[in-house]
Formats: sequence, structure tokens, C-alpha cells
Amino acid sequence: MSTVTENVDVGGQGRELKLVNCAGSSRSPYVREHGRNPVAWQLWDPETLKLAKDHNRLIFLSVGYSACHWCHVMERESFENADVAKYLNTHFIPIKLDREERPDIDRIYMNYVQATTGGGGWPLNVFLTPDREPLFGGTYWPGPSPALREQVDFMSILKKMEQVWREQRQKCIDSAKVIANELRQFAQEGLISREGIAKEAGHEDLEIDLLDDAIEHFKLKYDHTNGGFGIQPKFPTPVNLRFLLSPGQYPQNLHEFIDEPDIEQAANIATHTLTSMYRGGIKDQIGHGFARYSVTRDWGLPHFEKMLYDQVQLLPAYLDAYLIRKDPLFLDAVLDIAAYLLSPPIHAPNGGFYSSEDADSKTTTTDTEKREGAFYVWTSKELVSVLGERDAGICAAYWNVQENGNVPPDFDVHDELMNQSVLAVSRTPEELSKQFGLGAEQVVTLLESSRQKLRAYREKERPRPMLDDKIVLAWNGLAIGALARTAAVLAKIKPDVAKQCLDAAEKAAGFVKREMVDSKGDMKRVWREQLGEAPAFADDYAFLIAGLIDLYEASWDDQWLEWADSLQKTQTKLFWDEEHGGFFSTSMDQTDLILRLKDGMDNAEPSTNGVSAQNLNRLGAMLEDEAYIKQAKRTVHAFDAEILQHPFLFVSMLESVVAEFRGMKTIVITGSGENVDKYIDEVRDKTPWGRTVVRIGGGVEGKWLKERNTLIKAMDVEKAGVQLCENGACRDVLEGDVPKVDVKEEEATKEGAKIQQ
Repeated sequence: MSTVTENVDVGGQGRELKLVNCAGSSRSPYVREHGRNPVAWQLWDPETLKLAKDHNRLIFLSVGYSACHWCHVMERESFENADVAKYLNTHFIPIKLDREERPDIDRIYMNYVQATTGGGGWPLNVFLTPDREPLFGGTYWPGPSPALREQVDFMSILKKMEQVWREQRQKCIDSAKVIANELRQFAQEGLISREGIAKEAGHEDLEIDLLDDAIEHFKLKYDHTNGGFGIQPKFPTPVNLRFLLSPGQYPQNLHEFIDEPDIEQAANIATHTLTSMYRGGIKDQIGHGFARYSVTRDWGLPHFEKMLYDQVQLLPAYLDAYLIRKDPLFLDAVLDIAAYLLSPPIHAPNGGFYSSEDADSKTTTTDTEKREGAFYVWTSKELVSVLGERDAGICAAYWNVQENGNVPPDFDVHDELMNQSVLAVSRTPEELSKQFGLGAEQVVTLLESSRQKLRAYREKERPRPMLDDKIVLAWNGLAIGALARTAAVLAKIKPDVAKQCLDAAEKAAGFVKREMVDSKGDMKRVWREQLGEAPAFADDYAFLIAGLIDLYEASWDDQWLEWADSLQKTQTKLFWDEEHGGFFSTSMDQTDLILRLKDGMDNAEPSTNGVSAQNLNRLGAMLEDEAYIKQAKRTVHAFDAEILQHPFLFVSMLESVVAEFRGMKTIVITGSGENVDKYIDEVRDKTPWGRTVVRIGGGVEGKWLKERNTLIKAMDVEKAGVQLCENGACRDVLEGDVPKVDVKEEEATKEGAKIQQ
């Protein structure tokens, strides 16, 4: 709660407002970090919003997250500056907000900044009227500095905004209202499709050939040299990579809509990108996991923060690539990401998963200042001191460690990476073997031994980056699904890892069910030390439901399917737009927002409505529930015009477009026996697009499922068999109807599992 003291100004100028920094009372680690700032940060709550109205002050809203590098830079330059703080406290109501805790607020004002500036990112800084309507905004602004005389700095912006608000207040209010109305209209135009717009786009309705249109877009943007799309910066975008892997994997092929060469090229684009990322600096070559993104086009120089949501989306992307190509490199990547998720610090002792690790850290325990990437970068001298001359030389050649560092000066704006090298695989063991006169197997062994030594040194000598130890419901839902799918695929080839993954997924689901629901039965967005106050949003429900369906298919425990069914009904009750279809991001009773949005486009995470449509189709097929199938169609068609115009922005929806025309197949496995076990293995060795799997009998009780699905209820579930069910009917297919993958396997990489663990 916000805390202030007020004094009456007897000079007739109204009440003088003295603000006290309340950031320390937040449960968000990011907000709490700012409790030491001289800025008197307030929280986004009814008291603060009322304060702005009572004192007729502009709100300065600053949104970021704990692992955000540029958020830390702006804090050091501006929010720790006494003059900046005094000006903010005197003339504004400064509010600090964690975007991960309140994504609903972040999305509204990010949309505004992107619309008005052409770009976005964090920190997100917006000036709002007392009615919360945006007036001016941007991202990082530099702090006051004599070196920036020709550049607009944050202090200059503050003074200009104070002057405009003081001298032209009514004009500001009128302008902000116009902007707010335009935002509302944009939300309506962007999220409610109309038949006229669809016809103008040249289509009467959505068709499967939209997949081909989306593939063509990615082909045009594809970086043939480095993988990925565009120039720089480059983001992993797992939702796009998984889409590109999908067209050749459906039970009924899509070749009449997409040519075979295009299907193959799409898969090659995805696998090349995944390979380049895994060998690049964006991958932690000494430890495990991936950084948020690369600032260079070759994946060589990352921003070093590690986000949970990236790991849990990259895991199924590499899993799909492995199932399609059977390349050991992709299996290595799966094992690497799983190792990161199953270990401290990201895996919480209570079973949940924490949010992120910071980009910045101290070089040594005695340092007072943090710098970006300090935990991850190396000098040539460090390699020699840890490994010795010979081994350091080989490792330097393998990971491109240069005497004067390998970071281009143009990308090191604060000189934090001078003489440092970011490790990225630049040579093969065969090349090193020829260069150093060693056998290839000797090189492989040496590299793995050196990796372990460097990791041990790093863990002992370097302070680890700060951990954001809040548990976000949506991202834990993604983690549950990713680990569950990994467990199912690895059951035969890595049974020990598979068990760890399944145990972790089940424990995380148990934690959510036990700890992230309040006494009224309402789910909450965040848990940190105790249950948070922010409600669960539509994406929290969507990602958790998807994870629970995956968990059921890995464990055959129908308590997870029952819970997913229940959550789907709740999501519909809270967020469904009965008039136009689709899910709003927030519920009707969210009163502190200026508008409700629908999340349709894919970004760093797949869209809420894209995942929700998939969930509805999957549940509809598994439970023989036609109402879910119809709701999935309405969800997709709420975005008809937008998908027709830009299908590449809505790829998580395209799976449901295919399902509308081809249907979802459900494989029902009953009884037990060698043939049944073999069939399960074959199903799990294929990607899951276009079908679901249920298991009953043969030791799997499935009592709830039998009652919920009328087709299954009529089956002899103890008889060994496999039935393929679709459109309300089933047929026996004990052999031959497992979805087939008609994709050529590429030659396996020679490094193999030994090198890229």
C-alpha cells in the first residue's frame, strides 16, 4: 500500500504532498530492488491512483523486470540520481511496476508506445494523466550527463512534461483522451474481425493454404548464413520455429496445400536456426540454458539474462527437431535445457520454477559494481590459469576466445566487455584434431573435461547473477508441458532423465494446485514466499491447461485431464467474449485498466487465444465434447481478418485452422501387452500435431475419463487394442495408423552428445 504524508500549505497553493518510497513493501523482487532509490516509488494500487487524482499530478509509470539489463542501466543513471529523484517526487506520482506480475497493464501501455514511437521494450516509461490515459512514453532514456548535451536525457523530459502539464493542462487531458479513445478503437479493430474486411483481403474464409503464406514470409526473412530472421537483434521465437517444423508432421499430410519442397525448406530453416543458436553465444556453453536474445546477427553476443519462458519453449522446439531429424545435437539440446530446469537456481525447492536470472553480476565477491555478462565471459588468461597452456589453446580455438576479446566494440556501449570473449562453438573436433595433432576422440574428451573445470571454477569464484525468485503461473504451465513431453519422448532412450522430468512436472502441477489458489478457489498470477494479489489472467489459464494436457499424455493420470477440463470452464467464465468470440486477457471485474485487450498475435510467447484454441480442440477430441470444438472455431474466427492479412503473426492459430478442416484425431489405447507398449512407443516417437492420445485399462484406471467420454465408456477397456476416434466414431487400428513422418533425416552432427552436453 502507498504511504504518504500530507501538509497543508498555508500560502494558498493547496496541499503539499510528501511521498515515501513504498517499493520495499512489494513482493516483486524487481520492485523491491528499487526500495533503496531516492525516488519515492509508489505501487499500482487504488490508493496510489486516487492520490494522483486528488493531487492532480501526472503519473510516471516505469515498467520493467528483474533480469532486464537496460532497466538496471536506467536505475543507475536516473533513479539513483538525487536531482532526478527530487524532481520526480515533487512533480509526479512515480509508480514502479513488474511487467511479469501485471502483464495486463504492461500490454496496454506497450501498445501505446509501439504505436507512437515505432518501437518498444523495457524499461517501459509512460506519463499518464490522473485518469491513467497515456500522454507520452518511450523506453530507455539516458540519465543526466554533460556528455549528452546534444541528446535528450531523462531530466529534460521530466522538466518538459512538468511544464506542459502546468501550462497546458486541459490540452494535455483532451489529447490523452483522444489517444485513449484511439487505443480502444484499435483494440476493437484489431481484435474483432468483420466479414467486409475478410472479403477485401481476397478471401471468404480461413483456408489451410494460409500455412503456405506464413512459410513464404519466413523464407523471405530468413538469414541463410546465420539462421534466424532479419538482421539484429535476433530472438529465438520458438513459436515460429515449431510452426516451421509442423507442416510435414500432420497425420494427414498437407501436400495438396503446400509443396513438398516448401515443407522441407521450412523444416530446414527451423533446424538450421536451432543448430546455430545451440552453437552460438546465446547458449551458455559452460553451463546450461539460453540467454534471452542476441544483439548480433550471428547469435554471438547475447543479452545474458536467462528467462524461464525461453527455456520452456525452446525445450519442445528442440524436442520436435529431434523427433523429425534424429540429429544427436538436438537431443543434446533437449538434455541441456532439461538439466537447467531440473537444477537450482531456477528449480525451486517447493516444486515450482522461478522466473529468471539476471544479465548483470559482479566479477568477484569483492566487487561493488555489477556488469553485464560477468558470470559468463572469459579472457585468454583465465583459460590458461584454469586449464593450462595446451588445453586452453585448444578450447580457445573451439570457443573462439581471442587475446583481446571477441566482442565488437560497437556492441559494447558501456565498455563492460573489453578484452572478454563470449564462448561460441567455432570449430569442429575434426578441425581441432588436424590443427593440434590429436585424435578426434581425444579432442572430444579434452573439451568435455575442460568444460567441467571451467564450470567448477565459475561456480566457485564468480558471484551468480541475481535470481528473480517469484513463481509465475503461466510460465510454470509452459514448464509443466515441456517437461511432460520430454519425459514421454525420453522414456525409452533416457529413462532416468525421463523420470526426473515427469516427477518435476507432477510436482510443479501439485505446487500450483496447492499454493496458487486462494481460499475462495481463485487462481493467482504470482507466488513469492506467499500467494500474490494479482489475479490469474487468461494466459495463465491457457498455458496451464496446455501443460496439464501434456502431463496427462505423459502419465496417463486423468486427474490432470480432469483439472484441465475444470480450468477450461473457468477460463471461459472469466474471459470469454460471447458476442465476438475469443478470450479477453483480463476479467470483467478488473477495474484498474482503461481497456480490455485480446491477445491474438504471437510474440515472445505464443498468443493466449492461439493456445486456448489448441486447448479447446485437444480437449474436444479427447473428451468427445463438440462444444469445445465449436468454441475453438469461434476463438480462431474472432481474428479472421487479421490472420488473413498477416498469417505469420498468428502461427499458433494456424494449427487450429488445420484442425477445423482436417479435424483432430484421438488415439485411444486400451488394455496391455507387447503390441500396446510398442504402439505407445511409436506414437511418442512422433510429433504431436493433429492428434491426441488417451490411455485406459491395463492398470490405468481412468475412472473420470470413462464417465466424461461417452465413446470410451462403451469400450472394453481391458482388451488390448488401439482405436482411432474422430467425428464421433472409432475404428480398430492396432497397426499402421500411427502418424507418419515423411521427412528425410539429415546426417547426424559429428560432435554428438559428448560435446554439447
